Amino acid sequence: MRSVSEPVVDDVDLGTVPTRLDPGSTNAIGRMLGLLGDEWTLLILQRALRGTTRYGQFLDEVAISNAVLTSRLATMEREGLLRRVVYQERPVRAEYVLTQRGRGLWPVTIAIWDWERRWVPRHAATLPAMRHALCGQNFAPVLTCTGCREVVRSGDVHAEWGPSGSWERSVPESTTRRRSDPRVDRSSAGLFPETMAIFGNRWSSALIGASLRGLTRFGDFEEALGAPPSLVAERLRAFCDIGVLEARGRRRKGGADGRAEYHLTDKGHAFYPVVAVAIDWAQHWYAAEEGPALVQQHVPCGSPLAVALACDQCSADLHGSDIEVVPRAHRRSDR
Repeated sequence: MRSVSEPVVDDVDLGTVPTRLDPGSTNAIGRMLGLLGDEWTLLILQRALRGTTRYGQFLDEVAISNAVLTSRLATMEREGLLRRVVYQERPVRAEYVLTQRGRGLWPVTIAIWDWERRWVPRHAATLPAMRHALCGQNFAPVLTCTGCREVVRSGDVHAEWGPSGSWERSVPESTTRRRSDPRVDRSSAGLFPETMAIFGNRWSSALIGASLRGLTRFGDFEEALGAPPSLVAERLRAFCDIGVLEARGRRRKGGADGRAEYHLTDKGHAFYPVVAVAIDWAQHWYAAEEGPALVQQHVPCGSPLAVALACDQCSADLHGSDIEVVPRAHRRSDR
């Protein structure tokens, strides 16, 4: 059984040193969304964290075309998530191994796994369990504050834009989305349709961020995001359809208007750990000269927010090397 994260060869500088961002450029949050707002990238990352390294293995395990796989591997190598290592000269064959930067994304994949299995009904029966090797129990990750060790919820955090932060700079310049493929059963384990509905579109990711920061009115979304009214209405409808938002007040049939308010549901609030660990990773690996994109405080303890995932069974911090995938045939009944 493979763990979620395994030792790999030494990383090159790109995978060990934060990327310096030019003043006025897309900030850390936007750079992160440009990478993770793509289902193919997440699926490749998921497999890499479980030990896959070779091109043919990715091709078979992810059900991906040669062209798309080549493109995504090149992007992940350019962004420092993977390192291409030649292991055979004639003919040339290479492996794609995770760098320190790439391995640091394991909390994001674990948080997505937990949200999808809890809130997407068809995934409750298909996603495998995860076992914490330290305590030997099947577990769920819990988002905690590293300062006070308490559970962190979206309402516990005060956030303000930092020197490099704004809505405009926090959306990716472009996002490559996975196209539907009729040959792929999208209900199978490992695909993230609802996560992609939130993360996989530049305006969707901005809208969920605005919702988590307390915006509820159509006009406020429109103003903050600088998006056309028709696009805001479409995104709000999509979020209501998957149960992440609920409309309160007057709402036109089949549409959205400024008299309604759009509030996060329990399902919407439950997505916060995905956002929190992704932003934490982004602000570590993409450094703007002006300063951070987002300044956050954990209100209950008053400390600057720094997060970790803990095991809900033994309360110890989780580490990628201590997480094991439980094959479905061997799932235990203790969860």
